[in-house]
Order: sequence, then structure tokens, then C-alpha cells
Amino acid sequence: QLQLVESGGDLVQPGGSLRLSCAASGFTFVKHVIGWFRQAPGKEREGVSCINTSDAGTYYADSVKGRFTISRDNAKNTVYLQMNSLEPEDTAVYYCAAGPAFTVQAMCVMAAYRWRYKTWGQGTQVTVSS
Repeated sequence: QLQLVESGGDLVQPGGSLRLSCAASGFTFVKHVIGWFRQAPGKEREGVSCINTSDAGTYYADSVKGRFTISRDNAKNTVYLQMNSLEPEDTAVYYCAAGPAFTVQAMCVMAAYRWRYKTWGQGTQVTVSS
């Protein structure tokens, strides 16, 4: 059974840090793109950062460049999202998704390619507030 489980969401003050984890099971972890997406109330789901688990190619949305870092541990079938300098605007439910590898940028930012993601996690809440 294909499954993704996110963890690490929490309430944090502005300027703080969190590390989200996305643990995968039930499929071959390599040769996939794992994406982190977020959705705030009343807003569309947006791609935050994505990684190719084979060549470690990455993509970041402009809004998180320099603050967020995506990485993967193929031995643990896990992708991480290190989030630093968090802002209230980062408040959202964060989801990870997995799909057979394709152009990382396209799979991250273009809704037309979102169908390529075969598995989604249940989401983890990140709240940035003082």
C-alpha cells in the first residue's frame, strides 16, 4: 500500500524553525519526485519545494528560497523540509506528495502536472504566530 506520512508540524513564533518529515512506504523511493505543498485557509494549494530522489535535483518557490531546505534520506525513505526564519505567511497545512520522476520544477509549480503525483499524505499543520 502506497503511503506517505508527514510529521513535524507545530506552533512556532515568527523567526523560528521547524523540520517536517515525509516518510514513504509501499513503493520504490528512488526515481520519484517528492513535493511539499501547502494550503492556507481560503487559498489554493501551492508548491513549496520538491526533490528528485534519484539525482537530488531540487526546486524552491520564490517565497521560501533562502529559508527552506529540502533533503532526502533514501535509506530511510524519508524527505525532510527544514524551515527557518518562519513568517506568519507560512501558516498552512503542509502536504507531501510522491510521483514518478519528471521535471522537478514543472511538478512543483504547475497545477497541470499535479496529476503526476500518485500519493498524498494527510497533511501536518504549521502555525507561525506570536
